[in-house]
Parts: sequence; structure tokens; C-alpha cells
Amino acid sequence: MNPIYRDMPTTIFEAMSMRARETGAINLGQGFPDGPRNDLVIDAACAALQHRSNQYPPMVGLPELRAAIADWYRRHQQLELAPDEVVVTSGATEAIAAALLAIIQPGDEVLLFQPLYDAYCPLVQRAGGIARIVDFDRSCWRIDAQALADAISPRTRVLLLNDPMNPMGTTAHPDDLALLARTCVDNDLIAICDEVWEALVYDGAQHRSLLSYPGMRERTVKIGSAGKIFGLTGWKVGWMCAAPPIARVLAKAHQFLTFTTPPNLQWAVAEGLNSQDDWIAMARAQHQASRDFFCAGLRKIGLATVPSAATYFVSVDVAASGIAMEDMAFCHAMIDQAGIAAIPISAFYSDAPPTHLVRFCFAKERATLERALERLAEALPRLK
Repeated sequence: MNPIYRDMPTTIFEAMSMRARETGAINLGQGFPDGPRNDLVIDAACAALQHRSNQYPPMVGLPELRAAIADWYRRHQQLELAPDEVVVTSGATEAIAAALLAIIQPGDEVLLFQPLYDAYCPLVQRAGGIARIVDFDRSCWRIDAQALADAISPRTRVLLLNDPMNPMGTTAHPDDLALLARTCVDNDLIAICDEVWEALVYDGAQHRSLLSYPGMRERTVKIGSAGKIFGLTGWKVGWMCAAPPIARVLAKAHQFLTFTTPPNLQWAVAEGLNSQDDWIAMARAQHQASRDFFCAGLRKIGLATVPSAATYFVSVDVAASGIAMEDMAFCHAMIDQAGIAAIPISAFYSDAPPTHLVRFCFAKERATLERALERLAEALPRLK
């Protein structure tokens, strides 16, 4: 057996969701939304099953979807991408895997920023790369320029960035993006940008991709997710965007992973991207309202929140809330005493993690959030 996988624990998301199922707890841990529901996109997928092909679609994705993705980025992020610069994948995690496998050669070093999505390090290792971890400044979740410079060596080949960032719900500061662009150009690095939360940026802000910065057009892989845009996380439809020389190599890695993605889902996502801009804006506003409601409720019962500018997530500072527990113990105590599942932020670190932060998913129905707040309010005196 491969020790990379033999010795690997079950992900914290699955572990906490399993405990939630076993105990009947409200699951505010794993990041999937209760709604809103886009019936047009779902109906289009059902219709395609009956009336369109159910055989293998093109390996790189249906032409209709590749064109729709390129046009969506033109309208929303002012990016000029051609359809042949898009490769459709079976979810964003597959896109990340394909990009790392395509780009990394054994011994290459990859810059990663923690807290980080738990798939990154195993995938880098599986591709033969060496992870070089850079901590975000925990006081503001900004990039420390000196720490970044110190992590670079002659063997550094790739920079992997998650923006907007899960778990903290932050968006990259423009000065940090400019720093990363200069770093990539000066050191001849390829940037893999996990931007799956790009449609869920709040308070009137607009996502800007690292790909748009000077010198980055020919050295960036931009990854997106229909699951996040339409709240259909189980569909696992994602994509990679890159200049043609990189895109061709990405496609060759993708062909030996999932090869392709269900055609009915691709047609449905294409229809959604072409016609559902108003719905996407409505969904974003609804999630922002849920964030505001839930954060206000958390603060009212005495839990200190960390600002969230994007994603489905908000974090609570356990220590600042006067609770003398580490994050993992607090999460288990919440399940046992409040019937609420959340995620400890320490699970997003490979070393030296903070142990005072806990992530909640607020992308739930208002009644679910109300019940969660009531349970937390009742249990909190026993947790302090």
C-alpha cells in the first residue's frame, strides 16, 4: 500500500459530518448550501438526459460549456479567454489534481499558503512535489512578504493560491496579489489559482483574478466551480483556464483522471452561465444576508466572530469568546452538548496551527440557523 494514503486520516469534513449524522446534530461544518435552488439549471440537466446525448462528450468539455465559461469571465471579470483555453473537469478538486500532476516534476517545490484546503498537500506529494508552506499573517490574513521570499529557492516551480480563501472567508488584498504576480514573474513560477468562491464575494466587492495582473496571463491556471456558482456541490463540474500551451498539458493530465464529465450537467451549466446572471446575484445577496443574520446572532450570545468577506463560512474566535478550550475539543463539545457540528481551523494547517478558531457554514435556511443559535445559546454556559 502507498504510505501517502495508508497513513492519511479521514478528512475533518467527513469526520465531523459523520458525527453529525450519527448524533442528529445540525451540520454547519461541511460547506454545502440549503439553497437557493435554481430550477432552470436543474430542469436543463433533466431535459438533456432525455433529449440529448448520454455518450462520452469531448474530453476537454462540450464546446457550449467552454464558450459559456469564457463569456462569463468576460462579462464578470473582464478577462478575455478563448474557449480553447478552458478544460472542463469533474469538480474543482480534480482540476487542482490535474494541474499539479501536469506541471510538477519530481523534486519541484510548491508554495502553499496556510490555512489551506486539505487536498493540497497530499496532491502535491502525489505529484512528486515538495510543499513549502507560507503562513498568512494571522492578525489580518495578509501575505507576509518576507516569509514569502524566504520560502523561495531555485527549485520553486509553482505557487498555489486559494482566493477567496476557505476557511477564513477572506479575499486577497490587491497589494498582495501584485506581490504574488511580481514573485511569479521574477522567479518564473506558474500560479495555480483555486478561485471556486469567486461568485460569492460580498459587500459590493468584485473578485479579481491573479491571472489579470501584469505578466500572469501566460503563467496562470485559473480554476472555477459550477457547484459553487449554482449551489450544486454534488454535481462536481469544474474547469481549468490557461493559455493554450499550458491548457494542452492540463488536458493531457485530465484525460487520465476522470477523462470527462457527464454531458447533461455540462449542457445545464452552460445554459445557466449564459442566462442566470440575475439569479447568481440574488443567491449572493441571500448568502450575504444569512451571513449577517448568523454573525449577529453569534455575537448576541457572546461568541466573537472573525470578519468574513466571501464563501459560505464565518469563524468564531473561541479564546476571545472567553472559552478555555482548543478548537477540536470545542467542536466535539458542541456536537455532544449543543447538537451543532463545526470545523476546527487547526485542521487546515500542516504545522503550528492556531487552536482558537472554529469555522461555521452559514449557507443554510434561516430556520436552521435560528435553531443552531438557540442550541448554542442554551449550551454555551456549559462550555465556558
